[in-house]
Amino acid sequence: MDNLSELAQELIKFEHDNDLNDNEVAFGSHLSVERIHDIKSSNSAATSEEAELLQRFMQSK
Repeated sequence: MDNLSELAQELIKFEHDNDLNDNEVAFGSHLSVERIHDIKSSNSAATSEEAELLQRFMQSK
C-alpha cells in the first residue's frame, strides 16, 4: 500500500473499520462510485473538493 496516496489509504482503512463498501461511501460523500474507485486505486488524485467531501463523510461516522 506504499504507492497509494494518504487519502486512499485512509479511505481503505475507514471502509474496513466501519464495514462499508464503495457504494455506501459514494452515497454518503456525494461522489460517484467510479471516483471512489479511482481515488482508492490512485489512478487519479482527488481534487481538494473531493477530499473535503470524503473527510467530512469520514468524520461524520
